[in-house]
Amino acid sequence: MSRAPRIVVVGDVITDVVAVLSGPLATGSDTAAGIRFSGGGQAANTAAWLAALGTEVTLAAAIGDDEAGRDRVAELERAGVACVVERHEGYPTGTVIVLAHDGERTMISQRGANLRLTAAQVDRALAAAPDAGHVHLSAYTLLDAGSRDAGLRALAAARELGLTTSVDAASAAPLRRVGAADFLAWVRDVDLLLVNTDEATVLAGGLDPAAQGRALTAVARRVVVKRGAAGAVWVDRTGVVEAAPARGVPVVDVTGAGDAFAAGLLTSWLAGAGPRAALSRAGDLGALAVSSVGARP
Repeated sequence: MSRAPRIVVVGDVITDVVAVLSGPLATGSDTAAGIRFSGGGQAANTAAWLAALGTEVTLAAAIGDDEAGRDRVAELERAGVACVVERHEGYPTGTVIVLAHDGERTMISQRGANLRLTAAQVDRALAAAPDAGHVHLSAYTLLDAGSRDAGLRALAAARELGLTTSVDAASAAPLRRVGAADFLAWVRDVDLLLVNTDEATVLAGGLDPAAQGRALTAVARRVVVKRGAAGAVWVDRTGVVEAAPARGVPVVDVTGAGDAFAAGLLTSWLAGAGPRAALSRAGDLGALAVSSVGARP
């Protein structure tokens, strides 16, 4: 295989407040937890995992003009991510409270400055990365009206430059809010669409994963349905269907597992790996992510 090209990742930078609960949440009372503050955000996490794999990566994002934003950028730069970020006075850097328990996590989000990401900022990031071969977009950028133009510009600019594209569908609840029809129109003809089981159900209905993937190839050239502990399925327009099991590891915290999976998949696929090998590498990274607290390597 060849080496994966530089990837420009477009999307969110977040401070994660991760609480790993000792038991079920006691609503209206106290629940003991281990609590950790760390860098997060789907796009930033994916960029960090890509850098850890040795892939050249540039992140286009927006942060607040605050200490949290400066800390998040410094972390990413230390990890090897080239950050093309814009600071916005009067808007806080995004924050997410993550409640993790029993293999699941619930997120309470303040998007903050992520809503200020602009199409012009995307163009600046692409201009700063003339060696880029691929654009990866966090769909949170499309799902928020404030940043939607930036997400649409990322896909349009990639087509203009002859770059391949991928989109991570992000989250089922905001997908329902914007509607499947609009979202699928925005991502039409992307080279790779990543969805988890819930997102696939929103976009393609309650079918089996291979059938969901086949339905979504009407929009995307390749679709990967992430099924958590049940593994993942790859479907493309040529009719190829590949399934891969998940690695059997103790689950500590699933935060960022999908972002690690995406990084492993992209690095392998863009380097020339076939579907089975790409899914295997993605599964390795996802298993590594769920084995520890936090969303980053």
